Amino acid sequence: MLCRIGEVEVWRILEIDAPFLAPEEMFPGAGRDVGRIIAEKVPGGLCPRTGRVMLPIQGFLLKTPDHVILVDTCVGNHKTAPSFPDWHRRDTPRFLNALGAAGAGVEDIDYVLCTHLHVDHIGWNTRLLDGRWVPTFPNARYLLPKADEAFYAEKARGMYDESLLPVIEAGQAELVDGAHGVGDHVTLMPTPGHTGGHVSVRVHGGGAEAVITGDAIHTAAQCWHPEWHFTFDQDAERAVASRRMLLETAAEQGARVLGTHFRLPSLGRVRVEGDAFAFLEDD
Repeated sequence: MLCRIGEVEVWRILEIDAPFLAPEEMFPGAGRDVGRIIAEKVPGGLCPRTGRVMLPIQGFLLKTPDHVILVDTCVGNHKTAPSFPDWHRRDTPRFLNALGAAGAGVEDIDYVLCTHLHVDHIGWNTRLLDGRWVPTFPNARYLLPKADEAFYAEKARGMYDESLLPVIEAGQAELVDGAHGVGDHVTLMPTPGHTGGHVSVRVHGGGAEAVITGDAIHTAAQCWHPEWHFTFDQDAERAVASRRMLLETAAEQGARVLGTHFRLPSLGRVRVEGDAFAFLEDD
């Protein structure tokens, strides 16, 4: 178990931990010192061999008193992603094994929450069975950001047909927007910018607070530099505003921050530091 937030158990479901892009590619406009800053602020944040930013691909399993909830489903197996060779046509049991190690089978998941609908967050929504894509989690309601679903239905048919349409056709999808709640302990927090419908996830109860960032933040170094925008942000200015709001909220509430793409263990708190923030990793 990664941590406990009130009555909620939080488990990390890790699929990939590998270098992604060079710092200058990943954060265009961040300046020539971006790599040095990441190396200074995030121990192990750069691959020593390639100099690229290390980017864990992971989901989080939430065991509340009432539900078992999976936040993001990573890259998946057999999915088409030719632009990212490490993600293309994968065939490994690692994700499902991690889920099993957390004490959950595919039948146990009550809800799948997708922070947004990029390929590395929706892959295990479906799996290939007898030559057709079917929902991986047969008993789950899949909560999909409404704005993203409309956008990717038009702009990314391959990804949509593999990882989203089968869930919709099975009647398991629910298109949501705003601060949608799941039971008494989990609430979606709109943080648009990376995509139009992007959400982060609040976990709360018993006086404790945590937030799962999704792609509102890609590295803890962005706490010190929230103005850095990610190369694949759909609306960079909006993404910066959402990131600042998320960090301000976390600092004010003393919430634990679970960084979806942060270096492991991906867990800490933030504090205000001048006109930015500092990330304090949990011991």
